[in-house]
Amino acid sequence: MAKKKSKSQRNQEKKGDTIFIKEVVESKIINTENVLNENYPIFCFKYLSDQSIKGCNNPKFYFDFLMRLKKLSELGWNEIRKSPKHSFGMESIPKQKIKPALPSCITPEVKDLHILRANGNNLPFVGIQIQNIFRVLFIETNFGDIYNHQP
Repeated sequence: MAKKKSKSQRNQEKKGDTIFIKEVVESKIINTENVLNENYPIFCFKYLSDQSIKGCNNPKFYFDFLMRLKKLSELGWNEIRKSPKHSFGMESIPKQKIKPALPSCITPEVKDLHILRANGNNLPFVGIQIQNIFRVLFIETNFGDIYNHQP
């Protein structure tokens, strides 16, 4: 079992991250204003649960998932919103329908999460969009691991 970090350790890590980001911005390696204002998804895996993926050892699934993320990034949020949900579109799901425990980033005022398709066979991944960042919380590798699907 991983040892829980103290508040001072977490603050020190955050301070280190902030210094690193400041150095990158000041060095002009990345124009953060452009990146944050572009209308395409940026995927974050900080809160990814291993609930469904821990038992999946199918490399093709992960390759297909990465190619799906690439395609979603190319489409951008406007096209994602126009696309059918079983294609490259997005749908909402009430957070109460999610079987595993939700991470701490899902606060009480959050009512719905978002679903995108992980690959061409309609297996979903679940997360939440905050501006152009999509926090991936769950990737379903077996139907029904994360939420019950309607027939």
